[in-house]
Amino acid sequence: MTEKIKVGLLFGGMSSEYEVSVNSAFNIYNAIDKNKYEVYPMGMTKDGYLANPVESNNLLQDAKYVVERPHSVENINHIFELSDYPKMDVFFPIIHGNIGEDGAIQGLFRVLDVPFVGSDVLGAAATMDKDFSKILAEDIGLKVADWIVIKRPQYEDQVPELVDYDLVSAKLGKKLFIKPSNQGSSVGISPAHNAAEYAASLAEAFKYDDKVLVEEAIDMIEVETAVLGNDRPIVSGVGQIVNATNDYYTYENKYDDSSTSTLQIPAAIPDEARDTIREQAIAIYQKLEAFGLARVDFMLEKGTNEVIFNELNALPGFTNISMYPKLFEQAGIPYSELIDRLIQLGIERHNHKTELSHNVD
Repeated sequence: MTEKIKVGLLFGGMSSEYEVSVNSAFNIYNAIDKNKYEVYPMGMTKDGYLANPVESNNLLQDAKYVVERPHSVENINHIFELSDYPKMDVFFPIIHGNIGEDGAIQGLFRVLDVPFVGSDVLGAAATMDKDFSKILAEDIGLKVADWIVIKRPQYEDQVPELVDYDLVSAKLGKKLFIKPSNQGSSVGISPAHNAAEYAASLAEAFKYDDKVLVEEAIDMIEVETAVLGNDRPIVSGVGQIVNATNDYYTYENKYDDSSTSTLQIPAAIPDEARDTIREQAIAIYQKLEAFGLARVDFMLEKGTNEVIFNELNALPGFTNISMYPKLFEQAGIPYSELIDRLIQLGIERHNHKTELSHNVD
């Protein structure tokens, strides 16, 4: 009998998207092929404590569960807590936001020399930063919303051309979107139509990051596609966010049970726009050095149908309403098979990098 592959399903973490991560892990755990994989939930608390197997299972069942700490261990710096688990064959990180998507946890896996699902350090870091993503998208000819960047020292010094609504709106338009550069799930994002709203939006965004983007508002519909693979990735069809109550896709509309937003798959858009979106998704996936998986978000301008790149999420959600698995399900790859492919891609990527390192030796 073939020994099962041991998978460390790492979730939770020091992020504003903590509960989303737990819910994604719950879905992955239930969908994964238990005949092929032996799955070990590995829960991390909001302050970075790596829970033992029993507490991790408790957290997996309830995102609001408070983890008990049998040792006086403060955070994951006490890496010996991994001794509570057997040696993993591969890790499946589903920690959204900071630590999980910015290259940090990927760097840990590289140090441990173990396979893992998703992008490497460079790809994770580049895709997490919205500013760098837009710069690299422009470099390969993709259209992006016009924007400016404000660093925390500039905000603290109240540099007029960056914090004065009249000056900024003269460049970007009367309606603005303010975003932390390194956050996901619409955390810290808000629109501004006047000076008071702009000041409040900047204050909110700087709660989450030291770098904030201010973007022009575009009259558009939100569309997304999904990419799967390493060096020769494939792309799904295109889905559309249908938002009944808000003019942008908020955290609440993404995840609250009372959300009025729906996912329309396939998107009700022209064939030419769909083809462009899928082509550009592959292009930016490869430019940003993404591997394994990504959800790529675009805007389709109303009236012109111009395709505008928004961002690439290298570790998208796997909740029961998440676009990434739904897009591939519509493309003929069911959830369980998708999880299997992602794990195998991580193992293949690690084996390839190991071969390269041997060539150097």
